[in-house]
Amino acid sequence: MADLGTIALLVAVAAALYGIIASALGAARHNPTLVRSGRNAALSVSVLMVIAAAVLVYSFVTHDFSVEYVAEHSSREMPLSMTIASFYSGQQGSLLYWATALAVYTGIVVLQNRRRNLTLMPYVTAILLGVETFFLLMLNFVSNPFTRLPFTAPNGLGLNPLLEDPGMLMHPPVLLGGYMSWSVPFAFAMAALITGQLGTEWIRTTRKYALFAWAVLGAGNLLGMWWAYHVLGWGGYWGWDPVENAALMPWLVGTAYVHSVMIQERRGMLKVWNLALIIITFNLSIFGTFIVRSGVLSSVHSFAESALGPYFFSFLALSLVFSLGWLFYRMPELRGEHEFESPLSREASFLLNNLILLGIVVATFWGSIFPLVTEAIQGVKITVGPPFFQHVDGPLFLVLIALMGIGPLMPWRRASTKTLRRNFGVPLAIALFATAVLLAAGIRQAPADLALFLCTFVLATTIQEFIWGIRVRLRAGQNPFTAAVNLIRSNRRRYGGYVVHIGIILIAIAVTGSQFYQIEVNTVLKPGQMVSVGRYDLIMSPLQEAAFPGYRQVWTDLGVRQDGHFIGTIRAAKQFHVNFETEPNTKIALLSTPLDDLYVVLAGWQQDGSASLFIFVNPLVMWLWVGGVVLLIGTLIAMWPDAEPARVAVTRPVREGVRVEAI
Repeated sequence: MADLGTIALLVAVAAALYGIIASALGAARHNPTLVRSGRNAALSVSVLMVIAAAVLVYSFVTHDFSVEYVAEHSSREMPLSMTIASFYSGQQGSLLYWATALAVYTGIVVLQNRRRNLTLMPYVTAILLGVETFFLLMLNFVSNPFTRLPFTAPNGLGLNPLLEDPGMLMHPPVLLGGYMSWSVPFAFAMAALITGQLGTEWIRTTRKYALFAWAVLGAGNLLGMWWAYHVLGWGGYWGWDPVENAALMPWLVGTAYVHSVMIQERRGMLKVWNLALIIITFNLSIFGTFIVRSGVLSSVHSFAESALGPYFFSFLALSLVFSLGWLFYRMPELRGEHEFESPLSREASFLLNNLILLGIVVATFWGSIFPLVTEAIQGVKITVGPPFFQHVDGPLFLVLIALMGIGPLMPWRRASTKTLRRNFGVPLAIALFATAVLLAAGIRQAPADLALFLCTFVLATTIQEFIWGIRVRLRAGQNPFTAAVNLIRSNRRRYGGYVVHIGIILIAIAVTGSQFYQIEVNTVLKPGQMVSVGRYDLIMSPLQEAAFPGYRQVWTDLGVRQDGHFIGTIRAAKQFHVNFETEPNTKIALLSTPLDDLYVVLAGWQQDGSASLFIFVNPLVMWLWVGGVVLLIGTLIAMWPDAEPARVAVTRPVREGVRVEAI
């Protein structure tokens, strides 16, 4: 079976190279037969990559330990779900997963557009196959997952214990899928530059592809935060680790793109800017894919060194030269159709939003690669810690939150004083009142108060937008529920975006609470002793130890009282897996409520039965995950096709600054 996988990869690279040539020549010579042949080659690559991936999964499931990759990343003791997840647990498998996902996605895009975008599609196909070819060359000649051992091992080494977790089933495939998905908007952008079709056709076509990529990469980041939170045992969910930063940066630039592209659609502006954003996003996605598995930067998320560095950097250099070359070549044809008329306009606020996002990316990128710079100059890697990112990126994120409330309520072109008063008066009053309540309640850390003020302001502006739209429908005789549903259906893109903003604000509130008001206690307890942390009392039970298939576990059960009332028992444990005895796996004791999380780590124990415990109370963390779900729901709403709205008469007078919706 491994030989079948090897053959599939070899045939796939040949088919991809042929598809590139046939598509490009067919477009240049206006030869539909060659164009169809290139499209069929792309579909063939999709089938071949699915075969190769299926062969590797089969090798894992059947415990074919004659395959080196299978022997290094699985064992007979592992459950079936983890055995299958081992497919993408290492360098070779994650590259195969990336390439297979891209091949399948390319096939979907080719089929969706076989009767549309006829000028662009041959070049889109060629570019997607060009990206696919790079990964196929790596898989065939540098990092082949089907390499055979000279013998068949009786058992494998097994998966790293940190990876034997439900998070392994979700985070890596979603994150890699997010990286991969940005290839499609990039391909359309490059096709537009090559063909000179520089209007809004490629923008309209790629809107949903870009939203899909943005949502999947965002979900990958959130799943990574959740996984780190309940596995790594340091009490948090984001440590500004290089691998985390590498996943955040393309998502932030993609966020800038999905905002600024609206200016091009509406006003014909920022054409060069939008193309540059897509180019940066795609190349940061390739950079992130490389960082995850290269080991070039020290990270708790990296599990292996690799020799991929020169190849990935060469591909990045080629990609940048190719894309920026076409961008500069077409620059004279990319003049904006209008100029900015006022700093008090939606265009200006969106542009400022973009600049802030890119400022965060530049700071994050510099902090992430700083160890490489110092090693090249001084011969020693000097790592930049979380305080750097918190002090530099933190204020920029606050400005970004403010712009989330300001931008959507600003009119296009220019705003009058009357419009500003009407749109922002009530939200500002609500935010000031909420801040006064927080101050009276004793919440008086200035950065936290400012963050919560801005979050309240944005929530108020968003809710106000819904209220205005619903009020018009109520006057037309609709009930509140029907009015709300019809409001969203009338403009899914707009109101889905507002739902996304609500999700981001919930995330910001959770980050503010857990960042500024976390309680941390490190203590040593003996059985029967109690410790109080915040509103919780914990009573330790005797340590226990037992052996299980593939590992042994040491644990203690902790009785929990909340505000004086017993609410249950939680278990903190360490697991020692076979072949990984020196790398124990931490099992967090976690009690989560809407107000806060009780988070307990068993750090160590002594001969007398006492245990060292790290105890955290993390306020509002649950709203981080709720906000993530709301964000994804909003994205789904925004991606859903708009229905043709019914219309009702609106007889009330239209005042300046009031937007009357089609109902």
